[in-house]
Amino acid sequence: MGSCEFETERKTETVINGLAMSFMGGTSVAPLMNAVVVVGHQFLSPYPVDLTVTEKTMSLTDGDYAVTDANGNVFFKVKGKLISLRDKRLLQDASGNTLLTMREKMMSMHRRWQAFRGESSDAKDLLFSVKKSSLLQFKTALDVFLASNTKEEVPDFKIQGSYFERSCTIYNGDASIVIAQMSKRYTAMNIVLGKDVFGVTVYPNVDYAFITALIVMLDEINKDKDGRD
Repeated sequence: MGSCEFETERKTETVINGLAMSFMGGTSVAPLMNAVVVVGHQFLSPYPVDLTVTEKTMSLTDGDYAVTDANGNVFFKVKGKLISLRDKRLLQDASGNTLLTMREKMMSMHRRWQAFRGESSDAKDLLFSVKKSSLLQFKTALDVFLASNTKEEVPDFKIQGSYFERSCTIYNGDASIVIAQMSKRYTAMNIVLGKDVFGVTVYPNVDYAFITALIVMLDEINKDKDGRD
């Protein structure tokens, strides 16, 4: 390989690393040994993915949340069920195909939410569940269990931070590797309309449909709809 080619490769690698570092707030993190795939391989990217999750305040047809990229392109929609015995949300792609059904588990002390593949609610189609780490919390702490983790002795992923400040980080099970970060986005229009808008950075080789579902479930779990915390 000539010196010019080597220099070009080195510069390209530097640019990519610099891009990743800029998305990650300039903080170096340990690389993922394996890709995180829960919903599907088609939702992986070799680079960080910046998403904006906007909660809609008055919508009966087009969804309760809209998920867009940095250019405003719709990645996902989240629709709610108006008539249901329990809270339920559908994660759909831009074409309206349902990827996940998310619902709150009835009679759950830790406000557990479950995610099923497609429009199913059958136990065989369960992909993962999310619950509060403890009943009394001053900071946000949620445990995420994949369906295969039936004993639930150790969570597969953790969500930690401050929901009040809308600043949370998603880690792998032992909380040593960051896989996504969420932060609140403030604009004058959003404040006037009372909208919640989250900025989410999904790290490379992490299923961004899975992360989107976690953000929605985090938001739902922390809403004080019926006096529970």
